[in-house]
Amino acid sequence: MSLTSFLANIWAGIKNVFDGLEGDLKDAVSIGVVVTDNLKNFVDSPAADVLTAIIPGDLDDDIKDWLRKALPNIVTELKLVDSTLGLTDPNAITAAAIKVLQGLDGDIKSAFLHNLSILIAQVAANGKLTWSDAVYILQWYYEHEYQPATT
Repeated sequence: MSLTSFLANIWAGIKNVFDGLEGDLKDAVSIGVVVTDNLKNFVDSPAADVLTAIIPGDLDDDIKDWLRKALPNIVTELKLVDSTLGLTDPNAITAAAIKVLQGLDGDIKSAFLHNLSILIAQVAANGKLTWSDAVYILQWYYEHEYQPATT
């Protein structure tokens, strides 16, 4: 079996897992990918209200409110930047993190954003998504569901 065939079989297995997820877990995976992708895009062109720019407008208002509160806490807990310590304004915290992200290169930035998307999805799933499951499912979702729609 070639490496390509082997990887295709793994992706097919992950697709089956994703297809079998409850609707709220599929939504959580999508939220993790979309918010992180918006953050990645925002890093290159910051606007005044960071959180409004990176949180999709079509999300439920409760989810948007939760994300506006949780994202700065996640960034602070990850200790992405020392400059977030002592900040209380969610936009200031997120803006400080974005400045650091702008200075990261290639694989380091990708790894951070991948981990951030997993954390966001886990919280959006209300504890129903484990880290190990989310690693594979979010990567599959990004490559096979989300990214093809954006290219």
